[in-house]
Amino acid sequence: MTADRPTRWVHGFSSGDGSMGSLLGNKGANLAEMVRILGPEMVPGGFIVNTAACVEYMRTGTAPDGLDEQIDAELAELERASGKGFGDPSDPLLLSVRSGAPVSMPGMLDTILNLGLNRLSLAGLAKISGEPRFALDSRRRLVQMFGEVVRGVPADAFERALTAARERAGVAVDSELSAEALEGLIEEFLVLVADSTGDPFPEDPREQLREALIAVFDSWRNERAVTYRRLNGIPDELGTAVVVQRMVFGNLRSDSGSGVAFSRNPTTGEAVPDGDYLDGAQGEDVVAGVRNTEDLEGLRRRMPEIHAELLASLAELERHFKNIQDIEFTIERGHLFILQTRNAKRHARAAVRFAVDSVEEGLLDRGGALQTIDPAALEALMHPSIAPGSEYREIAHGVGASPGAARGAIAFTAEQAIAKAAEGVDTILVRTFTSADDVGGFNAARGIVTSHGGKSSHAAIVARAMGRPCVCGAAELEIDADAGVVRANGVELAAGAEITIDGTSGAITADQVPLLTPELDPAFATVLEWSDSIRRLEVRANADTAADAAQARQLGAEGIGLCRTEHMFFGNGREALVREMFIAGELWRRERTSASRQRFVDALERLEKLQRDDFAELFGEMRGLPVTIRLLDPPMHEFLDLNALERDLADARAAGEEAVALASEGLEVATAALETNPMLGSRGVRLGLLLPELYGMQVRAIVDAAAGVGVGGEPPEVEIMVPLVAFASEFEEMRARIEEIVASEAEVGRSTPSYAIGTMIELPRACLTAGAISAHADFLSFGTNDLTQTALGFSRDDAERELIPLYLERGLLPRSPFESLDVEGVGELVRLAADRGRASRPELRLGVCGEHGGDPASIGFFDAIGLDYVSCSPFRIPIARVAAAQAAADAKSER
Repeated sequence: MTADRPTRWVHGFSSGDGSMGSLLGNKGANLAEMVRILGPEMVPGGFIVNTAACVEYMRTGTAPDGLDEQIDAELAELERASGKGFGDPSDPLLLSVRSGAPVSMPGMLDTILNLGLNRLSLAGLAKISGEPRFALDSRRRLVQMFGEVVRGVPADAFERALTAARERAGVAVDSELSAEALEGLIEEFLVLVADSTGDPFPEDPREQLREALIAVFDSWRNERAVTYRRLNGIPDELGTAVVVQRMVFGNLRSDSGSGVAFSRNPTTGEAVPDGDYLDGAQGEDVVAGVRNTEDLEGLRRRMPEIHAELLASLAELERHFKNIQDIEFTIERGHLFILQTRNAKRHARAAVRFAVDSVEEGLLDRGGALQTIDPAALEALMHPSIAPGSEYREIAHGVGASPGAARGAIAFTAEQAIAKAAEGVDTILVRTFTSADDVGGFNAARGIVTSHGGKSSHAAIVARAMGRPCVCGAAELEIDADAGVVRANGVELAAGAEITIDGTSGAITADQVPLLTPELDPAFATVLEWSDSIRRLEVRANADTAADAAQARQLGAEGIGLCRTEHMFFGNGREALVREMFIAGELWRRERTSASRQRFVDALERLEKLQRDDFAELFGEMRGLPVTIRLLDPPMHEFLDLNALERDLADARAAGEEAVALASEGLEVATAALETNPMLGSRGVRLGLLLPELYGMQVRAIVDAAAGVGVGGEPPEVEIMVPLVAFASEFEEMRARIEEIVASEAEVGRSTPSYAIGTMIELPRACLTAGAISAHADFLSFGTNDLTQTALGFSRDDAERELIPLYLERGLLPRSPFESLDVEGVGELVRLAADRGRASRPELRLGVCGEHGGDPASIGFFDAIGLDYVSCSPFRIPIARVAAAQAAADAKSER
């Protein structure tokens, strides 16, 4: 044991607190805090094997030295406090074993209940409880859970045996099986475990606990856990804690049950407790979604005093943790126990309502309220909804578990959803109930439907967290995944058939229903106003058209940080003209004849009028705001479409020799212009140096359009961006040419606007020489998409198909560097360039216009290094506004 490696692996609940989440896991730290808040009478005792033990196990492949002895000591204390003995045949102490990562990973890791029960203690449990059937049911659950979680027996093997037992007994649900039926089922399960694994079920309670602990450690690395971490950017090296807790029993027959409750509605945010309850059930029955539940009103009718006590506990926990709480509770013969609490996964609508209400209630200030929101989840507020007044036939109805409407082809498995998504097909994942193995399908699907479960089932929780519309508990659906059909109310639909779901109302229809883009929620508007008053970073939009600009301004954009002029060269029948312009330009560059020059000038003049009109519309939408126009950037091969030119040649053969000669010339020029590596070839400033007339045309169109808009009202703040600069000398020459063009416009009597000239920093050398470049620049804008490609040597389009998924799967990357900035590498280049640029020119404006400008984690970094603005796609602007406010609040709290 090295000196810097901890020797304490195990902590009793009373020895920790809520600040120890990284060591005790989120669940363990919250349990320790709950003991302090609610008292040990309401929180069953237990202990936590910490995350350091898991990390040590992953490092060495064996349990840490001293772990067994520390567990024995905590077990002895638990026995003393409970008055029961672990493995005692007369009055057994039974345990639950749960994973507890430092960050919430709902449904990703595994739970075992009733651990410690064996053949000898079964009779003791039956006697002490007075309910032999309850004891047998607990034993059945243990063997099943242990077999699945620890030994890896396929879950459907147990389900088939359960289904057969119900059919033999003529009952609908497991809770109706008799004691005799359970005895036979337990023996079947024991044989199943032994036959499937080659090892009998362990009867020694200490061996059960040891295997369970190792299984939870191993589950940190199982496929579904790795998938969830990859989707949510959770580091692999955190490890999981293991929570061992004294069992309390909701599956007794008198005044007992289990449930999940939220301190507020997790779908709408309404300040009314919400949840699910099952009478005579253990907790896993509720969250698994295999039985339909009652709401909390059902608990109030059955046990009003317990209901009142539950609501009081929920309110106390919410006040303490200052967030919506999601708790698991068990009632054992009229005594309420709270088994865990955590900040609730909630839909974005609930998140913004809670933020606003929490300030009005005095629970949080504005900065603290904003910190309770996951900015990335706010995109769900812009999901479509079914158009009001739409007429359609419902084929089934369930619980609206996650709002928003979605339409897509039916997929019965996660694999089907993933495969269809790869083909560009929208899908709805339709399942009886979902499990952790379906997480990849959740990410791929547009929406989720289950026939079982409620608002706290696995499907509901994960759908809300991912912002996917979800309908749960649609009991009318008869889903036959093996046959690939679903039936409901006389309708039969096969895989691939299209359905529409409404995760707000719970409706499911096979009709073609119109979907509408949502309007801004009033609470969301308030949150955005608060964000704007707190944030330091400006938020601009990446917009290439007037329609994009109008949408961006409506969503709060403070300007355009990137207009990609090449996007104006496609569509509206412009492709042929653009091809002609580039062919003529290449001929002029090669031949330098008056004829080739005239041909080039003619094409440029036609394009200039189109460009001027485009810019005028764009500037008109952004009056009074900065608009950054990037001069043409992509390589010529993107415009010189050889297939189109070959079609032109084929068509020309019917038009005569002159047409054939012209088309042949175009194809020959385009072929000769092809580059081996065009993305690192004649593009950006290099293209402007090779064909200065092209950039001249764009500059004239920009200044003329801006001047024209300025005549009729407030002009925009024009910023001209030169792309792909590597050398200060390149930029210096290009700036001089731009200024010369603007001056020549003024000389002929044309009005010219004020303007700034800057460059996009997207090459490592530009970062290193930013000081020299900034001596000539009014602003630098980091193109982090290309900077990531050039810094890492990744071709984005190629790498994201196979290489990056491989790196994520193997833990070589925590997240795709094209989604969230590689702070250690690319981020350091940005920081260095910002520092050197401002050292050269203190008034220099610095921004980001790559995809990372809309990523909350990246925005935090950009704020920390003092950039002035981020720019992102229009629909990510609200996300960026909130993320920028959170970054500013974090910076203030650190000071």
